[in-house]
Amino acid sequence: MDEPPIDNSRQSLVAHLLELRRRTLHSLAAIGLIFLCLCAFAGQIYEHLSAPLRAALPAGSGMIATDVISPFTAPLKVTFFVSVLFAMPYILHQTWAFIAPGLYRREKAFALPLFASSVVLFYAGAAFAYFIIIRLISSFIVQIAPDSIALMTDINSYLSFALKLFFAFGLAFEIPIATVLLVKAGLASTRSLAAKRPYIIVGCFVLGMLLTPPDVFSQLFLATPMWALFELGLLFARLVERPTKAPESDA
Repeated sequence: MDEPPIDNSRQSLVAHLLELRRRTLHSLAAIGLIFLCLCAFAGQIYEHLSAPLRAALPAGSGMIATDVISPFTAPLKVTFFVSVLFAMPYILHQTWAFIAPGLYRREKAFALPLFASSVVLFYAGAAFAYFIIIRLISSFIVQIAPDSIALMTDINSYLSFALKLFFAFGLAFEIPIATVLLVKAGLASTRSLAAKRPYIIVGCFVLGMLLTPPDVFSQLFLATPMWALFELGLLFARLVERPTKAPESDA
């Protein structure tokens, strides 16, 4: 009696899922290892994160903890976030190792620089948020606060505020990559994107409202760089855009 045929497509799907699980576990293990190494420095890491706000506070003011365990959990949350940032190159490597076998040589030559630049741009966005945006917002809030208000920010509230800005600006700095990918994939052209510029500007301000804490200044600080990054992405997209063939005229 003949045996039933082997479903190669199902075997291929299972093999891909197993490979994805293996790569994911390796990435999580890298994050966990870095996190364990940094746990001893969790307090110092939070000190560095809160330095912009503490520098802007008046003399004699400081940060407070309103929850019983927040002095323990807040530094650990920051340490985990820093661990993910440190592990990002390895996570990128695992992601690339998973998708590279399915790409053609020309696609690999195009995708690898985009992968690397996406990580660099995310780091640049987070650094921009830390060294410029958080310091500007902290100084502004302290200067406009009435004298009758004692500024004592809760450490968990500040952590949530800072992480939102890090992720918002990190993602916003990916706009040039997204623009280039849209044009390279043929889903849009530089001409069509340029024609939609007014709508994109409005979209930048809407996203700035949704991704940042509810204050006008952080929204403006995010929306304006997003617009500038879109223009930068449009510039690079023109370099990789395939020229369109002119329609043939009837003889």
